[in-house]
Amino acid sequence: MTSLEVSEETEDSGPGGYAAARLLLLHEKERSGPPRRAALARLTDDWLAALFAAAAPPRGVALVAVGGYGRAELSPRSDLDLLLLHDGTADKAAIAALADRIWYPIWDLGLALDHSVRTAAEARATAADDLKVHLGLLDARPLAGDHGLVAALRTTVLADWRNQAPERLPELDALCRERAERMGELQFLLEPDLKEARGGLRDAQALRAVAASWLADAPREGLDSARRRLLDARDALHLATGRATDRLALQEQDAVAAELGLLDADTLLREVYEAARTISYATDVTWREVNRVLKARSARPRLRALLGGRGGAGRTATGKPTVERTPLAEGVVEMDGEVVLARTARPERDPVLPLRAAAAAAQSALPISLHAVRRLAATATPLPVPWPAEAREELVTLLGAGEATVPVWEALEAEGIITRLLPDWERVRCRPQRNPVHTWTVDRHLVETAVRASSLTRRVGRPDLLLVAALLHDIGKGWPGDHSVAGETIARDLATRIGFDRADVVTLATAVRHHLLLVETATRRDLDDPATVRAVATAVGTVGTLELLHALTEADALATGPAAWSAWRASLVADLVKRVAGVLAGETPPDPEAAAPSAEQERLAIEALRTGEPVLALHTEPVVVEPEEPEPVGVELVIALPDQPGVLPAVAGVLALHRLTVRAADLRAVDLPLDLGAGSGPVLVLDWRVAAEYGSLPEAARLRADLVRALDGSLDIPARLAEREAAYPRRRGLTAPPPRVTVAAADSRLATVIEVRAQDAPGLLHRIGRALEGAAVRVRSAHVSTLGANAVDTLYVTRPDGSLLSDEEAIDLARALESALR
Repeated sequence: MTSLEVSEETEDSGPGGYAAARLLLLHEKERSGPPRRAALARLTDDWLAALFAAAAPPRGVALVAVGGYGRAELSPRSDLDLLLLHDGTADKAAIAALADRIWYPIWDLGLALDHSVRTAAEARATAADDLKVHLGLLDARPLAGDHGLVAALRTTVLADWRNQAPERLPELDALCRERAERMGELQFLLEPDLKEARGGLRDAQALRAVAASWLADAPREGLDSARRRLLDARDALHLATGRATDRLALQEQDAVAAELGLLDADTLLREVYEAARTISYATDVTWREVNRVLKARSARPRLRALLGGRGGAGRTATGKPTVERTPLAEGVVEMDGEVVLARTARPERDPVLPLRAAAAAAQSALPISLHAVRRLAATATPLPVPWPAEAREELVTLLGAGEATVPVWEALEAEGIITRLLPDWERVRCRPQRNPVHTWTVDRHLVETAVRASSLTRRVGRPDLLLVAALLHDIGKGWPGDHSVAGETIARDLATRIGFDRADVVTLATAVRHHLLLVETATRRDLDDPATVRAVATAVGTVGTLELLHALTEADALATGPAAWSAWRASLVADLVKRVAGVLAGETPPDPEAAAPSAEQERLAIEALRTGEPVLALHTEPVVVEPEEPEPVGVELVIALPDQPGVLPAVAGVLALHRLTVRAADLRAVDLPLDLGAGSGPVLVLDWRVAAEYGSLPEAARLRADLVRALDGSLDIPARLAEREAAYPRRRGLTAPPPRVTVAAADSRLATVIEVRAQDAPGLLHRIGRALEGAAVRVRSAHVSTLGANAVDTLYVTRPDGSLLSDEEAIDLARALESALR
């Protein structure tokens, strides 16, 4: 049944007939997208026109659709934006009664309604006071009644918009910026608002309003398609959820992708991101042009006043104002606040010109003009492979410009120049990252890493390799499998393409292959274990590569998001780098087995053995990375107590109850000499690095009292932690993946390494300790790494006699631990 047939069948059947026809239309699988939105608008038009006619309206009255409904863009759960327009001659009571006879049937069907009743003069006055009302009236469309009244209003409102554009457009620009600050950028959000986020439907509407002002126009290529894709996604979201929502929540994305016939949620997000990126770029270009035009207009009266209304300096022989052109590079000039091509530039003969222009723009912190980018995209000769040295140098210059790199890179990417230069870029372009720790899509993260690396170039001997490694380190995420392994091959090919020599290609490939090595080793392995340091030294190979990886690690983490880097992580990585550098210089790592306990550890152990109870020392002075940057990385907590079962889960549980985050723990048995007069027997000394989740640190006496209760069984830690976990808010529809426990290939001579990956929760280390209690193993050290909601706890364990577990014992332990945690 066609929409026309539905309309004819239900035209006189009232609200029930409209509701049935609407439901039938929304569930037609053969029709979606613009045809369905237009058909729904026509169906609604007919129903509302029938309601209007049945109410016997007086003369000089019209029913008007405004906003999205005025554009005939009705999504399944869209509001109906309606204006009852009248000329003021009818009785007010009659107008109010007419409004009720239209509004109430809409409400009876449960449809959202945004309504108003105004004369043309009132509508115009309201628009003058309220920018959003003015924007809605720009799309006014008559549904029923006096069409001439509506046409007159449209003409007046549009004339007002054009006349007031110098004042209204800056107001609209500020409104868009405030909304972007509040809602974020659609092209990077895991759960974007399709309407309100930057690059969404609101911005597309703003571009239409700018075009209607005749002051500037948006780049049209791809804009309608991008807007249509966002509208299609919103339609599918409404149908999948049955709600009037514009937020593409994680738990809805698979259903929305299925509704649109897409492969999966990642494909959906990538399409949405690409559409948002098109709208965002058009928004940047359009507002830049608006500001340029307004600035030029405001300058003309002042110029005329200075010149006394005559020609002269600053004007051509024909009377036109001259525009200053400042050379920036060969074939590149600055003009009117933008980077443009020089009149003598010949892109078809100069293959390096796109990179030269981009580098000049970034180094000057100027935008590259839309016309220049499009001319380069259309006419520039492809670079030879391998690239000439000048092209490679211009790429490095572009990447080293800091924050100014981003808008220039986006301009090149919008016109397809980046994928032409680096073909493998297409696979990471607009690719979502499901880990909530990540702020950006893969491609933008790579650019942001280069931006961060630009401030670290003084720390390395080869800044060019650092910047290119930063750009390429996650390039393998567009391929199946381990992205570091895939990225190594791609980086080798791209580095060769860019023109690096063989030695540099090997260095770049190594940096990409091992870009996670330092941070993962530092946060998940025992740095006192010589095998840990030697393994990193073997993988890195040279001091130059080590310093490159150190800077890349920091840049990568800073570009990932606030949860990925901290003073604590920085201190661990710096410690690892120092140890590895020593090995590369020929030094032998110290043997931790030969290390004697510190004076404080021995003092606490003697006291614990003398009293038979726990003794602890809490150093409240924060440990810092460097004196000139006193950012705390945690405090040291040393605990000594007679060896007994249940120590690790008891201590970890007490710390969790006091909201102390464990970052590392070292456990050692100390055998005291008999001549100390403190009795005999082994004493456990636990050295913890902890940090308060919030607020101040608890008193040492409170920690000791709770630890005593935990050890004697009077403090029920599991019950207390269960209460805490039950109070944590849980996201609807989200289920954490199950824990995974593996035996790590660490080649350690000191202990067997067990790695636990699980959802972070209060007391996770306590639960791990409890699960290990019945396994007849001794925990030598624990290393805790948390990123967002994910925790990786690494345990160095041995048999009770200190020997390593056999392969079979280690596998059985991992399985038992995984089962217990589930």
